[in-house]
Amino acid sequence: MSVCVVTNRVPVAKGFEDAFEERFLNRAGLIDREPGFLRNEIHRPRPMKMDMAAGGLVPDEDAQGYYQIKTWWRAFDDFVAWTTSESFAEAHRNPAPKEMFAGANEIEVHEIVSSTDLEVT
Repeated sequence: MSVCVVTNRVPVAKGFEDAFEERFLNRAGLIDREPGFLRNEIHRPRPMKMDMAAGGLVPDEDAQGYYQIKTWWRAFDDFVAWTTSESFAEAHRNPAPKEMFAGANEIEVHEIVSSTDLEVT
């Protein structure tokens, strides 16, 4: 299995975190039925910094955190097929307001090389 993990890193503007999370909690779930789709997770950022005087990690109130929307796929081609599907177009018909974001999102694609819970070949 060559599992592909796609991460959409999204900088959400301060004050819009709840509204952003609500969009995912109420999502249509269209991706869940796509061939090759394995899993979806939304990760909330906790910006931190090292503070040696305080003895470790402390919240970094000035840093821009990035939400991570992660999807797992059996293969990269399954993800590509999703992005060109009618379900993808439908899932993205109602975009969030621009002021919800503190900048552009970034897409990262990785293949799993090693995992403690998946057999990777």
